[in-house]
This record gives sequence, structure tokens and C-alpha cells, in this order.
Amino acid sequence: MTGTFLFFFAVLLGAVGIGLWLVQVPTAQAASQTQKNVYYWADGKQMVVSGGGDLNRQIVPLSKIPKSMQNAVISAENASFYQDSGVDPMGIARAVVNMARGGATQSGSTITQQFVKNTYLDQSQTLTRKVKELFISIKVGATKDKDYILGSYLNTAYYGRGAYGCQAAARAYYDRDCSALTPSQSAFLASTLNGPNLYDPNGGYGAAATKEANTKRAKQRWEWILRREVAVHRLSKTEAQEWIGKGFPMPQDPKVATNKQGQIGYLTDLADNYIIANTGISKSKLDKGGYQIHTTFDRKKISELTRAVEKVSKENIKPKLREPDKYVQFGGASVEPKTGKILAIYGGKNALEHYRNNADYTGVQVGSTFKPFVMAAAMTNGVRDPKGPREQPDSERTLVSPSSVYNGDNKVTLKDYDGSVWHDKDGKEWHQRNDGDEDKGPVSLRTAMQYSVNTPFIQLGMDVGTDKVRDSALAAGLTKEQLASITPTFSLGTSAPSAIRLAGAYATFAASGEQADPYSVERVEDKNGPVYDHKQDAQLKRAFDSNVANNVTDVLENVVQHGTGTSAKIGRPAAGKTGTTDENKSAWFSGYTPQLSTAIGMWRVNDQAKSQKFLSMRGVGGQKTIHGASFPAEIWADYMRGALEGKPVKDFPAATPIGQKVFGEDASPSPPPTTDKPSESPSESPSESPSESPSESPSDSPSPTDTCDPLDFNCKDNGGNQNGGNQNGGQNGGPGGPTTSPTSDPPGGPGGIFGGPTGARRKD
Repeated sequence: MTGTFLFFFAVLLGAVGIGLWLVQVPTAQAASQTQKNVYYWADGKQMVVSGGGDLNRQIVPLSKIPKSMQNAVISAENASFYQDSGVDPMGIARAVVNMARGGATQSGSTITQQFVKNTYLDQSQTLTRKVKELFISIKVGATKDKDYILGSYLNTAYYGRGAYGCQAAARAYYDRDCSALTPSQSAFLASTLNGPNLYDPNGGYGAAATKEANTKRAKQRWEWILRREVAVHRLSKTEAQEWIGKGFPMPQDPKVATNKQGQIGYLTDLADNYIIANTGISKSKLDKGGYQIHTTFDRKKISELTRAVEKVSKENIKPKLREPDKYVQFGGASVEPKTGKILAIYGGKNALEHYRNNADYTGVQVGSTFKPFVMAAAMTNGVRDPKGPREQPDSERTLVSPSSVYNGDNKVTLKDYDGSVWHDKDGKEWHQRNDGDEDKGPVSLRTAMQYSVNTPFIQLGMDVGTDKVRDSALAAGLTKEQLASITPTFSLGTSAPSAIRLAGAYATFAASGEQADPYSVERVEDKNGPVYDHKQDAQLKRAFDSNVANNVTDVLENVVQHGTGTSAKIGRPAAGKTGTTDENKSAWFSGYTPQLSTAIGMWRVNDQAKSQKFLSMRGVGGQKTIHGASFPAEIWADYMRGALEGKPVKDFPAATPIGQKVFGEDASPSPPPTTDKPSESPSESPSESPSESPSESPSDSPSPTDTCDPLDFNCKDNGGNQNGGNQNGGQNGGPGGPTTSPTSDPPGGPGGIFGGPTGARRKD
């Protein structure tokens, strides 16, 4: 047994000796040097050279790195740095055993080992790489001076924000040279080495890396490092207490490289976010650069959208002349139906000045642009049998036709699906408001969508079930993170999907019910070839029956032709919906043609304020109120004309009859002649009382799914009723209806700009 032991021990020593002899310390390779990423437009033309090293990787000698920075890193990462041999055998053993068992990879590394990994090896977490790291670290520890190793490590480590090395990090976080860092700032920068994605107070990528969570982690780690320096005798207790007493050294907001001016910064950030979320490329790898990123962005459409927004802004928004014109924001996005390609976005005035991408999630509620999802749910799932249980199978439900009739009067008492009066959590009845407090009487859903009348849709949502409305929105392509809590006003648009997601969801209707998730990157390549390729076919899903989607489109075409969306007419078939929110805090127009779906939003918020909140847009642009039919629809139409110039004019697929003519609560199957009076004001003025909802504009052409309904105010075959035809009198002498009267819908309290929506009642 002794002989066997000695034999294997000799073999082990020999193997280690041979390994040390064979493994040479390689020359510092490109992996330790940041490179640039190259972004390309959809047509293959180069967009920008950016990415890795945007904040400049500058090597500085150890003498220029303050002792406070050296002490903070040594205390936090490797307190025995100046005494050890460069490796931690026990740490290595733990990591090897854990990886051999299939567990998560671990570091257990000394500063020397981390320097070796950053300088000589790649970032892979494999047993082979770990063994190489061990042998090279032993040689480096035996042949290199400790100060050389420490200085090299501090100059190659990744601190986040694209910063490699403490000089770039000092500039990125505090806009000062590394030599000017205080002990407190040094302690924070040392904390980022533990994982910048989770310790940057500005937030990172993923659900766990919010601003709040990161700030909390950073403060805890910062204070721990200062106390750790005291424990290992690298900082006096008095000095540590003094810095802790002064509070956390909050870093500045990230700065964008100057070559990302205009929309470019928003585009590259959107592409980066997509890559990190959908490929095996991590944030740190992407920041190191060396990738060729081929995007879906269309140069012409980006230019057209920017031009359309700037034209409206320049002509109408005068912040130096009018107080309400301050802090006005626009956001928009275009998505291609059936593919999900994000062709264009408008993220804000300039990525160098306004950092948040307005095309992505902002917390802005969308109001009545949400109503098509209620309609789709009603035609897909149907309304429940009022005599049946709350949970009902399809066999007990009745599919709904657009000609179905609901009570469109103002402040109608909201009923549960079974006809009982619905009470809120405080036991109060809910009386939903229409915009302008207008009574519309019994109206078809087609007409209610045209006018954006709130009371029919909030009741329809109750009859179908708000859970089914939510499922409809999710099927169309919205995400659960951007949906509001389920209350009756959920059907009126209390949710806050991004412009990208809203355009993508409307693209599902444009594609006759086929849904594709929006995406911004076609493929990614490095020096060795492709590393990611978007698989389009795998992304296409059936969200709705084609006839359900086509009927929604038919109803929304009527909104553009005769309703609140008439200002969005573009000389070719188009469908869309306006949306305005409570207290006039946001306004939207989302619409589509068969080839292109676009959502445009508008709101007010001071993006430089510490406490950000949405502001009312009353008075903006010199107008009494702002509604979806005004500036957003104007931008949408101007952009779509330019974006589709030269493209063939296509018709939407024809809709065929669907569902039954359902009569909602208080809507008699044999209603008396309508006495609805069309809106006299062409505005979507928001109502502010607790039970508000939006209403929109007049005129309704007959649906292919039903004959002329006497409740459709502008049905051309229905001359002689009180309202007559759309623009002219009815055939038998009824007075002509108004040409347009874009009205808005009821609102709810706005959600926080960086958090999920919290409002309970919402408008258009």
C-alpha cells in the first residue's frame, strides 16, 4: 500500500511538473484588449462602429492608481495578495469539484488568477480553462513582480459601462481621473468587480438588476469593503467611519459615446439588449467588442419617422413660449407584420441628451388603443352565459359579432357577467364615464369602437372576462410584465406596453392573426463566423383565427375612415385606433397597413428630474387638450406616407360574418329609435372623475358581417334616422352627421415612469 501510494504520488508530481514545463506564459492576447463592434443597417450598409471600448481603455501605471483603489481591491478580492504564491489551492479545488459535479461554475480566484484569465485566456467556464489558469498563475506568480500583477489586473478588469481598467471606470462613473478617486469612490469601484450588471446603481440587464436592487446591493458592498479594509489593516477605523458617515458616493448617469447621437444610440442599445437577452453573448463579452451585428433597421424608415416627429414638434411645440410645451416626449416604432422585424423607432430627440429609449418600455399607459384586444377576445372566446358559473367552457359561451349592441350612455352602472351590480374593493358601484360625459344610447360595438365609447367596452370586458381580455393581449404579442393588474378598467387601457410591443401586437391583426415577436438583430458574427442567426420560421405563431383578426381589422378600418382616426387617412387601406389617457397625460395612435404596423405615443415628463411623474398635456401646442387623433395620428400619417412610398397598395383580407348579435346589459333586443347626438367638438377631451373612460368620433360604415344596423349612426342604408348619414343627410332626409369628432377616452392614474403601471382607471 505504501508503494502504491508513493507510486501515484510520484505520478501526480510528475504530471504537475510536466504540466508546468509544457505550459508557457503566453503573450497578452486580444482577449485582454477591447475591440469595436460594427453595426449594420438592414440593407447591409454600415451604421456605426461602436461598442467595446466606447469609454476608452487607458493603461495607467500603478503609481497613478491611488493607494485607496489598490487597498479596496486587495481587501475585497485577495487580502493575502502580497503573501500568497498566486494561487488558492483550496479555492481551485472547490471550483473543480463543483464543476465536475455539474454545478455552477465558481471562481475561488486570487488577483493573480483573475489577471491571468483577463490577460491570457478567454472567459469560458470550463475545466480545461481552469487547469490552464492554475498552471499559468503558478508561473506568473513565480516570475512576475507583485506590483506588476496588481497594476496589470487593475488595468484589465471589467468594471461595467464598457470600462476596462480603473482609469476608464473612474471616467465612466465619476468623470475624473483614477488618481483623483477618494477612498469612498474606490470602494464602490471595487464593488463593481463582483459583477457590474448587479452593482451599477443605474441598473443592469435582467429582472434582478433593477435600479433599486442594484443600488441596494452596491451600498451594502461599498460599506462592507470599507469595513473590510479596516479588518485587514488597510484603512483606519476612524477614516472608514468618516467616509461611511458621508454617505454612498452615487455615480453619475451613464454617458453615451458621441458617435451615438440622434437615433443611433437608441438603435444600438436596442440591438445590444436583444443580443444579451436572446443569444449566448453576455454583456461583458459584448462590451469587449469584436462583433459584426446585422440589424433589422431600415435607414429610410428611420429617417422618415424622425422627420415626421421633428416636423410636428417644430411647428407646434414651443417650450420657450408656452409652459405646457416643456418636457413633451414622443416615442414610436414600426414593425413588419408576419416577420416581427423592427424596421424603425423614434427613441427621443437625441440619445446623447435623452437617455431613455421612448420606443421601449416607459410606463406610459395606452388607453383606448387597447380596445381591439377586447374585441378580439369577444370574437374568440365569446360572452358568458349569465346563468352559468364564472368559469365557462366555449360550449356555454356565445361568440360576439361587431353588430352586437351595448348601452353607450354615460355613467352606466357596471354589471358583472351575471347581471349583478359590480362593486369595487370599497363596496362602491362603478359608473364608467364617457368622454365629454356623452350619452350614446344603445350602440353597436362597431360604432362604439368608431366613437371610442367607453361604457360598451368596459361592460363587454366583464361579460367576456378580463382574464380572457388579458389572454387576447398576450396572444397578440404584449408581454405580461407590461400589463396592468386585472380590474374592470383593464379593458380600457390601463396597461403600458412599449411602442414596439404595441406596434407588434397590431401587426398580428395585420397578418390575419399570425403573431411574430418583434426583434432587432438578424445575425451576429465574430472573427470565426456566425455566432447567432435569427430563426424567423420558429417565431411565427397563430394567435387568432384569421377571420377574428380580419373582423378586428374591418372595425379598425372604419375608425380611420369615419371615426376618431380620420386624420390618419393615407390614401391606401389603413386600420387603427386612437388612445388618450386620464388627465390628458398621454395620447397614442396605433395603426397598420398590410405591410407595416406603427405605434406613435406622446406624453410629458421631465426626464432630468429626480422624481419623475407624468404631467398633463392640456395646453400643449396651444391646444385645449391633446388626443390620439391630433399630433400622434398626424405623425403616423405623415410617416406612413413616406415609409410606404413606392410600395404597392394592398387591400386587407375580406372579413366574413362572425358570431352572433349579442345584446348587452340594458340594451334591449328591440331598441327604440336612437336619439344619440353626435359629438359637436372634434376633440378627445379627457374626463377626470374617478370613473372615466374615453369616447371617440362619429360615423360608421356597414360591416361586411351584418346588414345595415339602425344603431350604426352613419350606416349609408339607414337614411332618415335622427343622425342621418356620415357627412350628408340620410337618404330619406335625416340631417347630416359630423365629418369627424375625435374624442378621447377615460383614464386612470398613471403608473411610475420606471415601474409597472399602477393606475386603476384609464382613458382612451
